[in-house]
Amino acid sequence: MQNDKDNKRAVIEARHHDPFSYLGLHQIKSEWVLRVFQPYATEIAVHDGKKWLPLERVDAEGLFTWHGKAALPTPCKLQLSFFNHVLEMHDPFTFVSGITEHDLHLFAQGKLEQAYRMLGAHHREQQGVWGVRFAVWAPNADRVSVVGDFNGWDGRVHPMRSLGSSGVWEIFVPDIGLGEFYKYEIRNRHTTQLITKTDPYGFGFEMRPGTASKVTTLEGYDWDDSAWMAQRAVQEWQHKPLNVYEVHVGSWRRHWDGRFYNFRELAESLVPYVLEMGFTHIELMPISEHPLDESWGYQTTGYFGVTSRFGTADDFRYFVDVCHQANIGVILDWVPAHFPKDAFALARFDGTALYEHEDPRLGEHQDWGTLIFNYGRNEVRNFLLSNAHYWLNEFHLDGLRVDAVASMLYLDYSRKAGEWLPNKHGGRENIEAVDFFRELNVMTHQRFPGTLTLAEESTSWPMVSRPTYLGGLGFSMKWNMGWMNDTLSYVELDPVHRRYHQNMLTFGQLYSYTENFVMPFSHDEVVHGKKSLLDKMPGDGWQKFANLRLLFTYQMTNPGKKLNFMGNEIAQGHEWKVGGELDWYLLGHDSHKGVQTLVRDVNHLYQKIPALHEQDFSHDGFAWVDCTNADQSILIYQRIARDGSYVIVALNFTPVPRVGYRIGVPNKGGYREIFNSDSHFYGGSNMGNGFGMYSSDVGCNGQAQSIEITLPPLAGIVLERMR
Repeated sequence: MQNDKDNKRAVIEARHHDPFSYLGLHQIKSEWVLRVFQPYATEIAVHDGKKWLPLERVDAEGLFTWHGKAALPTPCKLQLSFFNHVLEMHDPFTFVSGITEHDLHLFAQGKLEQAYRMLGAHHREQQGVWGVRFAVWAPNADRVSVVGDFNGWDGRVHPMRSLGSSGVWEIFVPDIGLGEFYKYEIRNRHTTQLITKTDPYGFGFEMRPGTASKVTTLEGYDWDDSAWMAQRAVQEWQHKPLNVYEVHVGSWRRHWDGRFYNFRELAESLVPYVLEMGFTHIELMPISEHPLDESWGYQTTGYFGVTSRFGTADDFRYFVDVCHQANIGVILDWVPAHFPKDAFALARFDGTALYEHEDPRLGEHQDWGTLIFNYGRNEVRNFLLSNAHYWLNEFHLDGLRVDAVASMLYLDYSRKAGEWLPNKHGGRENIEAVDFFRELNVMTHQRFPGTLTLAEESTSWPMVSRPTYLGGLGFSMKWNMGWMNDTLSYVELDPVHRRYHQNMLTFGQLYSYTENFVMPFSHDEVVHGKKSLLDKMPGDGWQKFANLRLLFTYQMTNPGKKLNFMGNEIAQGHEWKVGGELDWYLLGHDSHKGVQTLVRDVNHLYQKIPALHEQDFSHDGFAWVDCTNADQSILIYQRIARDGSYVIVALNFTPVPRVGYRIGVPNKGGYREIFNSDSHFYGGSNMGNGFGMYSSDVGCNGQAQSIEITLPPLAGIVLERMR
């Protein structure tokens, strides 16, 4: 046990592991002793309930003591003199811990779903005094202090209480409030290295390039979306339309001077646009705090903080609230696969590989220059599970799109032989990540009924979107990357060559119902030299736009939920660039305006016609009419609703019109065209079937009845039976 001299020296030098055992009020035999360390104070007094009692300065560095026979009222109230002014405050070392053993136990087990309520900075009342409770997990620290403007960023002033083997450190700093900037100063136990870190559970952050955390409340927002939330909890999302508009907040629109729109401004501009365009959901690329605009948000340093670029946490709540009142869902792009190496953030947080693996064969993404979470560590898994809970609970989000799932599932992801370590069974599967996904999805679907989890998973890992009790990963849906790659490869071909590659469009039906699929044309397909969707299209100008209209028609009538990145709908001419807004001026050209109008109309058609969305995940919702006419690059299929009603989709992937083209129909009667991508409203040649058709007793495509249709060039049409 240290003697008084050693304790005093350890406190003054900010290397005391248990400062609460020395500072504050303690009974020593028959005497009470109050010790206060305030290096900038000239005099200190304590209030005994009646009067101020002076403390004696016992060290020139700023250690003061008081001795008395009777205990002082706690928490002790101090009066500090600083040369030319006097400050009254409470002694933080006379407050009891505000964290329960039960919460610490759950956290150590990885089962504290709302760990963010225990850790982080919370403005609260404790023992009748308002202040901020700080708590952080740093098990390999010898000493942790909270530093900020309130203590001159001096780690000696507010060293934290160690909560034993939990690795959690805590302190209640009285008499400070919201808006304070802070960090944690950490002294490593093994190396004595001194590092300064932002709060992993910080709810707010300084505007870049600053990196401090900011005390921010979780309370106080008055939601007005109860109707949406109640309806969401009981809806059958599998049978509802889901058409996602993927948005990067910083580059959808900009102010004339280059400033970002904040979330409240987006609520007034983006929400009406999405509603008019017929999208059902907005998916936001990551909005958690990140230091570099060019990372698009995927290099997250503040997992619990809404980035200060676009406003406050309440500004974001307002945005979600407005979306819900307009019947638009909000999905967040979430990044549990990796985190950056920035020295101020999670990397080697307490001087050791805490959130990541020590061995780079497990802990580092070589392609991305980032670190991989240690999913086998309870507290790390708890960090991520709690983070998912935070976004869904505190912001009423309707789902999480989980980024880079494949990189988490495979230990040898993008690694050569010898650059990775097998699992305990000798395999390449990341067993801990699999367990994490299952736990994530069980928690999400149990705690937040009706919310969705969507996996960006690019391999053939089985049962990604099947329940955990059946052995699946438990996601609601999976992005169909195979369909996306095949489709884009096909439409990039010159039409004269498409006849040899028809299987690229038909093959997907062999696996379309093995998962609950989303058909995405995301931001990843319009960057890094891949060209914009319009620029991928072959042919002259007219053919490029016709091909693009046909592509959207195919996407929106194919089985599966839908996603498009912002700018696709206006036929953005060049690749997406994060540094400015979309090329909205293009809508001054009829061809671009036509594509936008088509996207709007086919989006609304998708929502309106049950056959186009009710059975997206079932064989019963799709039937081929003709998939064998590769020579003319024609595809024809039915989409079928649960009540048996149907539409017929006919697609012509050549620039050659097909007049009098006979197709089989399942029922006798009249048929009419309800959508045509070649309409002059969309910039097309206006060929079509305006007067409708009546079936005849001529067999075709295995049906007893058939009709003759006109198939416009590079276009798709949708037909329905007239009642």
